[in-house]
Amino acid sequence: MKKLSEQLTDLSNRAKKTEDVVDAAKAKDRERLDAQKAQLRSSINAEKTRIDERATKAQADVQSKWQTFRTAMDDHFAELHAKREQHKAERDLKHVERRADDAEQEAADAIDFAIYALEYAQYAIVEATIARADADDMALKS
Repeated sequence: MKKLSEQLTDLSNRAKKTEDVVDAAKAKDRERLDAQKAQLRSSINAEKTRIDERATKAQADVQSKWQTFRTAMDDHFAELHAKREQHKAERDLKHVERRADDAEQEAADAIDFAIYALEYAQYAIVEATIARADADDMALKS
């Protein structure tokens, strides 16, 4: 298991990559966006593998909850992918605009989830630090 500081460094690096994606989107740099999309897909797959390995070591109930969540997310992303493929065939302006609106909303939802995850991570770090301090204090008193 990585140290909390290493995990936070990883999180910070990923946030920077997200900023790069936003910059490419603002610049409407299709080639750069396609390259980043491919890189993100690879990164997501690697992260899934890493998390799967970690989940196998977790307690049965935690693993079950994680699998349920992951299945729901996989289903959600598969549905989004299917919709995107369907929309590729459509060239009507209203459909394209609706697709763009849906994609922007999905991105906003993902950002909201990431903010929630960051807040939860901060809370978990504080809890872990307090628990370690309590344990250290108790060890000193023994």
